[in-house]
Amino acid sequence: MGEIIVVDKKDFESKKAKFIQGGVLNLHVLSDFDRTLTKAFVNGKKMPSVISELRSGPYISEDYSKKANELASFYHPIEMDLNIPLEEKKAKMLEWWAKHFALLVDSGLKKEHIKQIIYSGNIQFRDKAPELLDILNKAKVPHVILSSAGLGGDSIRIFLEKEGKLNDNVHIISNAFEWNSEGKAIRVKEPIIHVFNKDEASVKGLPIYPELLKRKNVLLLGDGLGDLGMIAGFPYENLIKIGFLDYDVEENLESYKKAFDVVIIGDGDMGFIVDLIKDIVK
Repeated sequence: MGEIIVVDKKDFESKKAKFIQGGVLNLHVLSDFDRTLTKAFVNGKKMPSVISELRSGPYISEDYSKKANELASFYHPIEMDLNIPLEEKKAKMLEWWAKHFALLVDSGLKKEHIKQIIYSGNIQFRDKAPELLDILNKAKVPHVILSSAGLGGDSIRIFLEKEGKLNDNVHIISNAFEWNSEGKAIRVKEPIIHVFNKDEASVKGLPIYPELLKRKNVLLLGDGLGDLGMIAGFPYENLIKIGFLDYDVEENLESYKKAFDVVIIGDGDMGFIVDLIKDIVK
């Protein structure tokens, strides 16, 4: 299940009471995808994202894997370094994502490669995530998935479709490729969403946005500090932030406790969130 830390129990219970009082019609969920809806470990292997599976597997070419891993080796430590200023990180992450997207296009990425990864079995829902999605769908609670996924919204849609969870209440904001008639990626659409600019990836363009404005109690789910930016600019009334801290716990726990209302450690399941939603939608 993973350890669950409610940082300030009195404050959390106060927020929860407001969510329950507001009821289902005032609620929407805003979540990340990789390592939030999905597991961080599968069969003991660290699975940080769909893109990492592409990097490590024999999907495109050895040359792609080599170059992609070189980029990750250089930029990932910058992403994780708590001492580097945010603006500097943003610039470096945009640089990384842009170089990697160009590499994907040059290497011949096809939609078929994404399907192979999704159907490999290495990308799996976090335990009890399907139950959470079913409850949200049944209660008609809008669920916005805002992801910087390196393979974009197509990978998320294919995964949810495979699992039978691409429901009408789900709305995806992510990077998007343009594909040619042969299903080959020819470019990535601007603007590029990376791990630290989710504050700039507005939900205002979504058809569901006017409905979201009526639902100002927001449950935010993420696995990184950058995910807190998902809510920036939205006029919420009450906000509960739940963070998944899957590894490097000692180094990051204090930062997560300052940022989130609840921290779930050790690739924990969605049981706490399922129970919370059940209380709200009763």
